[in-house]
Amino acid sequence: MSKSTLGVGIIGVSPIRGWASTAHIPALRALPNYEIRALSAHDAESARAIGAAFGVSAVFSDHEQLVLQPDIDVVVVTVKVPHHRELVSAALAAGKAVYCEWPLGRDLEDARAMATLAAKQGVRTVAGLQARQAPAIEFVQQLLRDGYVGEVLSTTLVGLSIPGDVVVQPNAYMLDKTNGANLLTVPVGHSLDILNYVLGEFAELSAVSDVRRPLITIEETGERIVKTAADQVAVIGTLRSGATASIHIREAVAGGIGFQWEINGTDGTLRITADAALPEIYPLTVHGAHGRSELAELDIPIVLTQKWPTLAKLEGTPAFNVGRAYAAFAADIDYGTHTVPDFADAVGRHAVIAAVERSAASGERVTL
Repeated sequence: MSKSTLGVGIIGVSPIRGWASTAHIPALRALPNYEIRALSAHDAESARAIGAAFGVSAVFSDHEQLVLQPDIDVVVVTVKVPHHRELVSAALAAGKAVYCEWPLGRDLEDARAMATLAAKQGVRTVAGLQARQAPAIEFVQQLLRDGYVGEVLSTTLVGLSIPGDVVVQPNAYMLDKTNGANLLTVPVGHSLDILNYVLGEFAELSAVSDVRRPLITIEETGERIVKTAADQVAVIGTLRSGATASIHIREAVAGGIGFQWEINGTDGTLRITADAALPEIYPLTVHGAHGRSELAELDIPIVLTQKWPTLAKLEGTPAFNVGRAYAAFAADIDYGTHTVPDFADAVGRHAVIAAVERSAASGERVTL
């Protein structure tokens, strides 16, 4: 754990909904080496409401005031993606460490600009790709290092995202591809990240994407909105190791597989499953088999699940992996390590997403 307490300011908090209240605040409160010292919302009334809801006295309707507070060490950005660059840039310019939710930016250009500024300022950053911190992912890495599957020959990942026919009003912005928060960047992005983190990067890939349900209903109003973001994304390619990789993620349909990722090798197979194609949120289960034996569930070692004991009460909730990312980040600060994904890592993932977009648009194979 961190040698000193880190003061945190969170930009983009709602007292009734949102990722900050669902994941970040419970995670931070479970860790003794963090203290939430300031919150900000989009107007004064909302700021007062969140202060009362979460018991934080320093609340702001202006993010510039928050990032300038001397007792804030880490600024957390949990607003909608189109606003990331402005808010992250303000925090970086103030010399603060920044934890920004994924996607880092609307596109690769946004991500590169933020990573460049972070490097110039010499501050630490975290990108919200917290699925890497899941105990199951650490366990799979361990099994692969120990030769459980032998040489990896191929990997296949298939999954369902959130329901695609009706969305709540706050998520309607995800229907517009240009906003940068959609099926490709979120469920596919998180899934790509753990695949590449565990098995290595793509050497080349081909992709197809499509909008199969172009009219979406807004739940609260019944209004029908035209969707421009793809609801079907399929990628096939070759990893730098030579392994063949295939991915297909789509918006929810009747039945179907929530999330299933297989790693097939010369000596065995690993299968990682969850209830939806959001491995950063949903608990992951690991099955394995050697030779021609049947797949059987493998128990994740307690040393991994209890790596950060104060987070045990959050296991199974959306806050669990976020908390593990915060705990690892504090350790990184203390020991000069790099175990959580930073903005440079996020640029790498945005680059793969950009390659998927280029391939899908041109119909051509793309070399990375």
